[in-house]
Amino acid sequence: MIVIRRLVDRHRAYTAIFLQGEAPRIFPTSEHEHGRILQIYKQDRRHEGICNDFTDYDPAPSVGGLAAK
Repeated sequence: MIVIRRLVDRHRAYTAIFLQGEAPRIFPTSEHEHGRILQIYKQDRRHEGICNDFTDYDPAPSVGGLAAK
């Protein structure tokens, strides 16, 4: 399982990538770069057959590809 998080301090923003059993990888990124990393690892939205924050913690699960209202 991969966990990708955005870390921000007073001066920089970082992307942290955590893999079980390995040391975290933390590196400076812009918002655009961070968003692209999320897309590449399919962590940016709900995807069929992929477990991520949107499948585990989405407060409004999608129905038929659209957000439930």
